[in-house]
Amino acid sequence: MKAAYSRILVKLSGEALMGEGDYGIDPLVIKRIAGELQEIVQMQVQLALVIGGGNIFRGAGLARAGMDRVAADHMGMLATVMNALAMQDALESLGMQARVMSAIRINEVCEDYIRRRAMRHLEKGRVTIFAAGTGNPFFTTDTAAALRAIEINADVLLKATKVNGVFSDDPVRNPQALRYARLTFDKVLTDRLNVMDATAIVMCRDNHLPLRVFNLNNPGDLTRIVRGEDVGTAVTFE
Repeated sequence: MKAAYSRILVKLSGEALMGEGDYGIDPLVIKRIAGELQEIVQMQVQLALVIGGGNIFRGAGLARAGMDRVAADHMGMLATVMNALAMQDALESLGMQARVMSAIRINEVCEDYIRRRAMRHLEKGRVTIFAAGTGNPFFTTDTAAALRAIEINADVLLKATKVNGVFSDDPVRNPQALRYARLTFDKVLTDRLNVMDATAIVMCRDNHLPLRVFNLNNPGDLTRIVRGEDVGTAVTFE
């Protein structure tokens, strides 16, 4: 079946890589995710990734515990590089080509982020993994995902979560919470729905970048979205 998109950016949380663990990376989980990403690339879709670092360090949490926020955020950026390298390895073990591009200079282990080079990697069919957030403290990896998706002219930003879209309340705490099939960016901001941080939502809205939120733990959902099926929650402009 033909893909509905030609270029996408998928935002993964660092926690998604932990599996049932409390810390780090579960090799079985990252291998499963890599397998799903491989299916997408085989559909001739250009694929970019942004991965958080919460499974290793979370800058905001460290700052709340008393650490200097700038130092804490830099540690969080390095954690995203570690996750990106792990995903690159998982993809390459399946015979795919992948490149990690960092917003901070770590030339010994990955490339610097240069937009034109990133576009070239995508055009050549390489999975391009953007690491180290925006390279600046006080910005989340959600904002980095929105920024990079806009920069590479992605057709859609796909936000992977642990639930089947966006709900009116936390579905774990409140089983009566309602799932939204569709939302506008303005409603997400007005109702303070926990989708992405407000900066990322505003960037998507102002740059007309569609957003879809889905459950990464449902095998095949990501592939179904790329095929154009109505999975999870779509966040649009009107």
